[in-house]
Amino acid sequence: MGKPTGFLDYEREDAPAFSPKERIKNFNEFHTPLSREEQRTQAARCMDCGVPFCQAGMTIAGAASGCPLNNLIPEWNDLLYNGSMKQAYDRLHKTNNFPEFTSRVCPALCEAACTCGLNGKAVSTKANENSIIEYAYEHGYAAPRVPKNRTDKKIAVIGSGPSGLAAADTLNQRGHNVTVFERSDRIGGLLMYGIPNMKLEKHIIDRKIEVMKAEGVEFVVNTDAGRDIKASKLLADYDRVILACGASNPRDIKAPGRDAKGIYFAVDFLKSTTKALLDNGLKDGTYISAKDKTVMVIGGGDTGNDCVGTAIRHGAKGVIQVEMMPKLPECRTEANPWPQWPRVLKTDYGQEEAIAVFGQDPRIYETTVKEFIKDKSGKLVKVQLVKLEARKNEETGRLQMTEIEGSEYTVDCDMVLIAAGFLGSESYVTKAFGVEVDGRTNVATEKDCYSTNVDNVFTAGDMHRGQSLVVWAIREGRNAAKAVDMSLMGYTNIR
Repeated sequence: MGKPTGFLDYEREDAPAFSPKERIKNFNEFHTPLSREEQRTQAARCMDCGVPFCQAGMTIAGAASGCPLNNLIPEWNDLLYNGSMKQAYDRLHKTNNFPEFTSRVCPALCEAACTCGLNGKAVSTKANENSIIEYAYEHGYAAPRVPKNRTDKKIAVIGSGPSGLAAADTLNQRGHNVTVFERSDRIGGLLMYGIPNMKLEKHIIDRKIEVMKAEGVEFVVNTDAGRDIKASKLLADYDRVILACGASNPRDIKAPGRDAKGIYFAVDFLKSTTKALLDNGLKDGTYISAKDKTVMVIGGGDTGNDCVGTAIRHGAKGVIQVEMMPKLPECRTEANPWPQWPRVLKTDYGQEEAIAVFGQDPRIYETTVKEFIKDKSGKLVKVQLVKLEARKNEETGRLQMTEIEGSEYTVDCDMVLIAAGFLGSESYVTKAFGVEVDGRTNVATEKDCYSTNVDNVFTAGDMHRGQSLVVWAIREGRNAAKAVDMSLMGYTNIR
């Protein structure tokens, strides 16, 4: 422990963000990192406490607590503080294939479980992580590491999101021959087209992919497994197949008028923006534009917030965000104690920008869509909303959100973005490979296992566990890689 009194001597300091009205002028990341010395001071705040919940990655009373990757956080915080950057990178990379991604897009479960956060502000672990990985790239520590020995085993990974990439990276370092198949035109899956550029600039992904290519991983784009290439051919050509296609089946809103023009799934809206940004700098007509539109975002999660921020950058005339659930409390309740993940109100970057541009928080709580109203040409012009309240279901005994009779009202709207989450895997993939799915259409496996009912076919990530966080996807990819290695070699040294 570099500085035993660091948590007493120093206050938390975060990287300053550009003002909302300034940052909406482009799609770039908008935080200015602290200097190296300032970040070392922040690392000194780590207490090296007796029970580091930050790295526990466990469930407490049904709620997540700490990092699912079990990152060695006190160790590399100490190494960062002492300036031992090579060792800090080695400890960080030992448990996390992609700190350049998680240090940007992870919601920092580690910080929510930080002991410092019990009576003050948590250690800025996410920013410390980013400082280490960026220093590693600058100084050559994150350069390609080509495996010295190769097996004769061939593995196909279907999907290049965080779980697929983690599985591919891990198995390649083990010495196996790995090919990643991606149906889109760019590698990255959710990271590339599901997360906006202002949260994760795409050259960061490309940088890591180039490293993986140099290390021996092969990538095939514009190839949709189950359509462009048959499952039978993949199973014949490869010793093992890992399905890591994500939970890419969006949940719809079934209400009268759903066929109106101007209603889009959030994932299609976000992808079209990022693709146009990368292809042609957002040339008009090449993406779904919210310019001069009155936009309604349905869904209160991270994807909904990303839609708000993206619509504002397009030049939307107005944005509202509809949430079914009640507004969360501003502080933890007694039923949600530390070190559980705090179920409290969070105002994210998109909402901050809406407040700055339009003068009010865009969120409307305990509300859902009753009807989409279109004009004679079929274009969306209004949306009828209805208020909800929590009532106990007499049959199940559970609370459920129920419409309040007579609370309907109508708002003007000419674009709706549905960000209501995802239902699970897409059926054409699971049917092509013949794998069983569970009641949520996730690929079914035994508990804590990654092998499917089909010989030599494994699964990982959101396709396996359902919609979740990037950090969980990486954990799943690493676990699936370990299972595949064990099945191929009869033993494994993958951790």
